Amino acid sequence: MPIPDFQTLMRPLLELASDGQIHSVRDVRGQLAERFKLTDEEKKQLLPSGRQPLFGNRVAWAKVYLQAAGLLDSPQRGHLKISDRGRRALQEAPERITIRYLEKFPDFTEFRTTNKKQKVVSPEIAVDDEGHTPEEILE
Repeated sequence: MPIPDFQTLMRPLLELASDGQIHSVRDVRGQLAERFKLTDEEKKQLLPSGRQPLFGNRVAWAKVYLQAAGLLDSPQRGHLKISDRGRRALQEAPERITIRYLEKFPDFTEFRTTNKKQKVVSPEIAVDDEGHTPEEILE
């Protein structure tokens, strides 16, 4: 199985946080790697820039997007906790949470709009729903 894209990671990440506890991103990353049965080599695979592990980058972007939609809170740096909105989303969300699903939340739409205004983004980058993180698109 290839390394899952960040959209594929969003629902499992939210499910891991569903116990209402504060989780470190490091622990969640490890649990997700186990869930997807990633090998040590896959966990160590780097982005083309060679600066960061691909899987860790994708987990981080899944967290950023869920947080932007108000589904996760970040009570302290490097940690996450499910929000009330996140609990409700788990009940109604499809099997795979995507950018399209997150667009139903005004906070997420504002996040994306604000980021687009701050940067010059080509249309294909702005609407990439193939599961590529921004770093992957740029590289």
